[in-house]
Amino acid sequence: LEEAALQLQQIFRIDISIALNILGIESMRAGHCRAAFTCFSLAADRGYSKAQFNLGLCYEHGRGTEKDLEKAGFYYCQAASSQHPMAQYRYARYLLQHGPGSSRDRQHKALALLERAAGAGITEAQAYLGVFYMRGLQPQQKRGLKYLLQAANSGDAQSRYHVGVCYEQGLGVQQSLAEALRHYRQSAAAGNAPARERLR
Repeated sequence: LEEAALQLQQIFRIDISIALNILGIESMRAGHCRAAFTCFSLAADRGYSKAQFNLGLCYEHGRGTEKDLEKAGFYYCQAASSQHPMAQYRYARYLLQHGPGSSRDRQHKALALLERAAGAGITEAQAYLGVFYMRGLQPQQKRGLKYLLQAANSGDAQSRYHVGVCYEQGLGVQQSLAEALRHYRQSAAAGNAPARERLR
């Protein structure tokens, strides 16, 4: 009976957190940023990762509260530790730009988070990793191309353009102007200005 009561309490706590998070999203859509922030805060305090992520967004962009990148990073970190893929991406970006500790340690941790987020299908993480591995201090072109292709296949026109550059210049793949043209055309058709310029 005690175990059943504990399970009911846990279910109730989760349901309340979900409801608060939904209420926060609806409040944000209606332009009531302060009310949304309050709802996200209450749900985040209950350990709900989606609300923690949303609270991180509030702090990062100053919606319903003062802009505070340190607090944004804190909430992204909490949500990321609960395997929230978009929070993993955001926290990785936070670590690379503002995080504490040595740049080597931050980069190592950020890359691990980006790899997880990319593996979960987060296009932004795939695109970021693609460019990172292409342009890093020790470029890994084949690895970079793999991530750029993933992002391009998810509809990212900028990554599709970068794939075209890889084929044109033979970066991580055998040079092929025909393949480069194909990727530039697809990217340009999706509205990418650099791809249109490259086609000319």
